[in-house]
Amino acid sequence: MKTLDATKIEPRYKHPTIFQAYEDLAVGESFILHNDHDPKPLYYQFTAEKGKEFGWEYLQQGPDVWEVKISKMKVE
Repeated sequence: MKTLDATKIEPRYKHPTIFQAYEDLAVGESFILHNDHDPKPLYYQFTAEKGKEFGWEYLQQGPDVWEVKISKMKVE
């Protein structure tokens, strides 16, 4: 599974880059988002834009590293 290290992305490009990684997934695929803070605002943006078509699972929750498995789900 691919890991996207958000700590290496310039701040203004973070969310667009993460959303592009999501768009590049096929239904049923996932990637791991690696970050240095809780990406909760990103979760809210995904919820607003994608509704129930994404999965969000914390794999590690700080204090220094956060990892989230983001999946593309099939919408019924």
